[in-house]
Amino acid sequence: MKQPQFVTFSRNDGQQSEYGLINGQGVINLSRRTGDRWPDLKAVIQDGALLMLAQEYGETPADHNLSEITFKLPIQNPGKIICIGVNYPDRNAEYKDGQPAALYPSLFVRFPNSLTGHEQPILLPPESEQLDYEGEIAIVIGKGGRRIAPENALSHIAALTLCNEGTVRDWVRHSKFNVTQGKNFEQSGAMGPWLVPLQSAEQLEDIRLVTRVNGEIRQDDRTSHMNFSFAWIIEYLSTFTTLYPGDIIITGTPTGAGARLNPPVWLKAGDVVEVEAEGLGILRNRVRAEVPPC
Repeated sequence: MKQPQFVTFSRNDGQQSEYGLINGQGVINLSRRTGDRWPDLKAVIQDGALLMLAQEYGETPADHNLSEITFKLPIQNPGKIICIGVNYPDRNAEYKDGQPAALYPSLFVRFPNSLTGHEQPILLPPESEQLDYEGEIAIVIGKGGRRIAPENALSHIAALTLCNEGTVRDWVRHSKFNVTQGKNFEQSGAMGPWLVPLQSAEQLEDIRLVTRVNGEIRQDDRTSHMNFSFAWIIEYLSTFTTLYPGDIIITGTPTGAGARLNPPVWLKAGDVVEVEAEGLGILRNRVRAEVPPC
């Protein structure tokens, strides 16, 4: 059975964000039908209503063709975007610093405006030539909590999506410990195309995650190989911060980013990056050189 796919979008004739369900080559506009109760997907998630909407409206004829919409970030106003670093085999060895693998993950945050939607351009800033790709799976929190027990952790996930956690590599080295700058250039990464509700733990057990640049596979691994599991990540993060509905956790990238190739290969204007995962679809973006305002 095909998994429901919830999308946030704007119609090409306007900028107002709406949400809906993918139906074939079109989208069912749920904002028209349920927007008075739930203004956006974050509100739907907070009420635990994703699957209810999928069941009630999933067979409704599409209101808009996909060619008539612009994909937006699935969650427009996340409270937190927390990113997990060095979470796949061989990633620690890629750093070539002689240090053993850490007992705990590296953590950093991203701001929403550092990410864009599916089929929207990711921007190569004029300050650097070292824009890199990182294909990842993101989880969206549906039920909040603090100090969440590992056996309950997966029940706190509402949905999954994909992320190209784009990084401006030379800007993560501006200080000894701080990577914030290089992870937050505006529109340097992407998320989407849609949210897929989590209905069983089996959805998470062994997802193949692939990143392609111009059709060439650069990253290829499976979630069963992650150093820190989805449940462990939720338990760990909720130890020091309360997780709320709509918070997003980006769970780490496999080996094979451009910075780790010999010699490094950076993204350039015109490149197309695709992040694909089983059951989640393909997140596709073209790189465009950012032209700063005069």
